[in-house]
Amino acid sequence: MGWTELKEAVLAAGGCRIEGTLPDYAVATSTAGPGAGGSGAVFFSVDGRRVRLAIAEGGRATLIPRPDGAARLRCGELELEGRIEPVGLHCPRQAFITVSESCRYRCRYCPVPLQEGRRKSVEECVALVDGVRDRVDAIALTSGVAESIEEEEEYVCRVVRALRDFGLPIGVSIFPTPETPQRLHELGVAEVKFNLEAATPAIFAAHCPDLPFDRVLEALAASVPLFGRGHVFSNVIVGLGETGRELEACIDRLVGMGVVPVLRPLNPVAGCGEYARPDSALLDRAARHLRTRLGEAGLDGGEALTMCAACTGCDLAPWRDL
Repeated sequence: MGWTELKEAVLAAGGCRIEGTLPDYAVATSTAGPGAGGSGAVFFSVDGRRVRLAIAEGGRATLIPRPDGAARLRCGELELEGRIEPVGLHCPRQAFITVSESCRYRCRYCPVPLQEGRRKSVEECVALVDGVRDRVDAIALTSGVAESIEEEEEYVCRVVRALRDFGLPIGVSIFPTPETPQRLHELGVAEVKFNLEAATPAIFAAHCPDLPFDRVLEALAASVPLFGRGHVFSNVIVGLGETGRELEACIDRLVGMGVVPVLRPLNPVAGCGEYARPDSALLDRAARHLRTRLGEAGLDGGEALTMCAACTGCDLAPWRDL
């Protein structure tokens, strides 16, 4: 028994009970991604590898914290000793900011539109980074679409301009326009993540009927020459109804473009509440296929400076977990 088996089990379980008192620095909250609107999360690490534990009273995993920050994580018969990591904003070592906490598009798998959150001002984003500057190595920006895709891009670019003075690598994940890769590159952004989300165009259309799948592919293809191989990413949700062959074909397509896929286990929320979380065997097969393809292509997700590929808390990342 080791790290990989435990992380797979925890990701498949989806929630974690806390037995004891957490340190003040431990709890992270999310306004985007798989934990948006939840009760918060804790990051547990062992020898530089980490997993994000969504706090849930009925969770199948259990974390037993100690006053010195050490902790024991248990899921079924699997358990390991490790430590609780301090968070910057949203995750360890990064100031990860959701700029617009609402979205006009209602993709079935996404809880963000249900939160009806607000947009952070440029000044507020600067203040948030300034408040954690001593414990972060990077800045990551994501955003819903408050008004339009084009208007959101322009606003996020304003935020990027204001954050450049911190001298930290900045990663950006928004829904792209055709000009987004070039505009972000000209602003000095280090990395981008444009999310296919679904393994096939048909599954994407069923879950995001108002968004163009091909535009994401085009933005990813345009980004690789600008940002470099190993610095362009795309989330692919595992468990939206794709077959194993369809998931592997999607992985192969992205890696063939020079893009590093981030395999995100489905969190059954919003319009996907009736779905099941992907089990540990499925996550393991997908991650091992990705590891093989990355190796063949000479790509290394471990070169990531920002965002999910640098954190790896929510996903089984072959460059760190296998």
